[in-house]
Amino acid sequence: MVRAAVLPAVGSPLEITEIELPEPGPGQVRVRLAAAGVCHSDLSLSDGTMRLPVPAVLGHEGAGTVVSVGPGVTHVAPGDGVVLNWAPSCGACHACSLGEVWLCAEALTGAGTVHARRSSDGTELYPGLNVAAFAEETVVAAGCVLPAPDGIPLADAALLGCAVLTGYGAVHHSAAVRPGETVAVFGVGGVGLAALQAARIAGASTIVAVDVSPEKESLAREAGATEYVVASDTTAREIRGLTGKQGVDVAVECVGRAVTIRTAWESTRRGGRTTVVGIGGKDQQVTFNALEIFHWGRTLSGCVFGNSDPSRDLPVLAAHVRAGRLDLRSMVTEHIGLEDIPAAFDNMLAGKGGRALVTFPPAPDGR
Repeated sequence: MVRAAVLPAVGSPLEITEIELPEPGPGQVRVRLAAAGVCHSDLSLSDGTMRLPVPAVLGHEGAGTVVSVGPGVTHVAPGDGVVLNWAPSCGACHACSLGEVWLCAEALTGAGTVHARRSSDGTELYPGLNVAAFAEETVVAAGCVLPAPDGIPLADAALLGCAVLTGYGAVHHSAAVRPGETVAVFGVGGVGLAALQAARIAGASTIVAVDVSPEKESLAREAGATEYVVASDTTAREIRGLTGKQGVDVAVECVGRAVTIRTAWESTRRGGRTTVVGIGGKDQQVTFNALEIFHWGRTLSGCVFGNSDPSRDLPVLAAHVRAGRLDLRSMVTEHIGLEDIPAAFDNMLAGKGGRALVTFPPAPDGR
């Protein structure tokens, strides 16, 4: 039996309870979690913005140690450190054939995922986003684990599984920021902090952080922001004022709200680029008129998982971490237990803090 955070129904409070995991079958891996980040996507799953079958164990950003493997698993072995990959690509669909593995048609279908059972009544539990990281241990498909980079503690490496791959990828892959360009990042949460660091690594000249909370300024500047704007009705005008009345070359929206997407677009120069990372609800409608689309010549693009390929990008991120260019620990503003996840959700809704990280104690047998 292991402890886990279970979502019994969409919109219901999380329940911290014991669950029973099956032994790993063919092509499966059992992992003891060291840490799991609390991502806004987990909140979106819990409130129904993103759909998932319930009851479910949430959590998709994590790292830990392999406990055991099923037949056919050769890329990891018991005792290995691993980073969880919540969107494993199939390698066979149309998107994968184009090299766009972040758009894999099979990544979130649940194929190969493992179901736990709630110990109190035997109810089958679904794994949220394939990996069910809000648990002391989890059993996942082999494609959901990647060898952890050498020299990086597992608690730090947990952030690589979602926030950093997404924020870094949004800047380097989707927006393709070039040295000397100006960048605005909207939303200073976990993904936004990664995007700010990525913009600095890319050599951006002016980096503007935008958030509703004035308390996040020091956090944003530590990540690489050269300017800080508290979100308001005049945000686009303020950003243009900071960039010679032109607007930034690139805006990265990490919030997922219609008003923020529209403001990010308006904050870019004529011919500028806006990358939308935040996940919004179907009721969030963004409108443009035909004349302004022609006149401004701007580009607005979506971004899934930072347009990242974890097997390709994880070694690159690890090299940045080891060289001191990418600081994972500075992104974590709170270390919590499973029982504190609901409070972390509340903090996200209130716009407080960066990344909350659930840290797990070692297993009783020391593994």
